[in-house]
Amino acid sequence: MKKIADSRKLIGATSATKLKELNTLYKGLMKSHHPDRFPNDEEKREEAEEFSKRLIDAYKFLESIHPETHASNAEDFEKTVASSITDWHYKGLTLHLTFGDGSTYEFYGVQPKTFNKFVATDGNVRFAKRHIFSAFTHRRLSGASQE
Repeated sequence: MKKIADSRKLIGATSATKLKELNTLYKGLMKSHHPDRFPNDEEKREEAEEFSKRLIDAYKFLESIHPETHASNAEDFEKTVASSITDWHYKGLTLHLTFGDGSTYEFYGVQPKTFNKFVATDGNVRFAKRHIFSAFTHRRLSGASQE
């Protein structure tokens, strides 16, 4: 959850910021901090490059977890989570799930107690549908593999 808070702070967004507003904030910051604005000052140019990289990462991350993005990708998400879970990794309240179609999703804020129940149950997909998929902020890391 720290990643979410840090990204929002960097861009100046809140949890209520609409996707279009997020885009406007991002573009405004990129315009004022773009490395090309400092052609004759190498130090400021390098600082601007580092800031731009962090800004791009923060924007892409916030865009990927935004409810409007989830709504537009809901059909794909539903198809993916209907398939089997083939692999999972858990670290620092973040659960990575890989599905039978090859898609990988990342779920944020998953407490150890919830993860332990997920691992202990025979019906991982059923448990995840009830307690993980709709309860935690998520984003797609990779799409389904094409065969």
